[in-house]
Amino acid sequence: MRALECLVALVDTGSVTKAAAALHLSQPALSHQIASLERELDTPVVERLSRGVRVTAAGMAAAAEARAALRAAGRAVQAGRDVGAGRAGRLRLACAETMTVWLLLPVLRRWRTRRPDVQLDLMEFTSSDTMVEILMAGEADLVVGPEPTGTTAMVVVAAGDHRFASQPSVTVDELLDEPFVHYTPDNGNAAWVDQFVSAHQVSLTPVLRTRSPRTAAQLAGAGMGVTIVPASALTARPAGVVRRFEPRIHRGVVAMTSTPSDALVSQFLADLRRRGLPVVHTAA
Repeated sequence: MRALECLVALVDTGSVTKAAAALHLSQPALSHQIASLERELDTPVVERLSRGVRVTAAGMAAAAEARAALRAAGRAVQAGRDVGAGRAGRLRLACAETMTVWLLLPVLRRWRTRRPDVQLDLMEFTSSDTMVEILMAGEADLVVGPEPTGTTAMVVVAAGDHRFASQPSVTVDELLDEPFVHYTPDNGNAAWVDQFVSAHQVSLTPVLRTRSPRTAAQLAGAGMGVTIVPASALTARPAGVVRRFEPRIHRGVVAMTSTPSDALVSQFLADLRRRGLPVVHTAA
């Protein structure tokens, strides 16, 4: 690339002295670059005259393509700088579907305004374990969601005429023998709910299963049973009642990445911390 720069400078200035000065090179150094290029092309690119040099036809042809190559090289360098500084590039995000609006949306809106040259790709999932698999397979740069198989408040949803409606809160024991709207195995809430009630020695009575916490809340509100959902899933108020647990129950929220040194990843994590994300994990 340096030899091509020297050739273009010769064409533009018509003088070895002026070309060397423009490139901040000594004249012997510039002549060495030109000689190296001539060996590469196996033909002269300049003719040495008594009063300077003249670029040959081969040199002019090479210089025309060299300009394009130098512009491309300049763009490559600038692209690397922009991405390295977090001003451009592509960020692939995987998020629990119930958390996109309340946690990611404010950050995404800010990035769209302040980093218009950053391409944001968003994938939504119902399983934290699946998101971890996506991350480790190199298909996502950053994952945000509940701890795998493990903060967002967990609440109980029931129909408006259910006995829970007259209570300020619900204990885990009160779920015993209640028809329960559960989750399909591909939703990470399924394993969490089972582990949670098992730890309290309570058995559930599932009447149907869904992969969506939002759907579970709507079904419970319509009288199909009671359910447990993350509070973040209640972007639209269900038809029934929502009651907190007593004592209150939270499920940890984490951000995971396998590329913590990536500028875009580190900047997005910083914005999530400012949003109050309680825990940030790095996946090795």
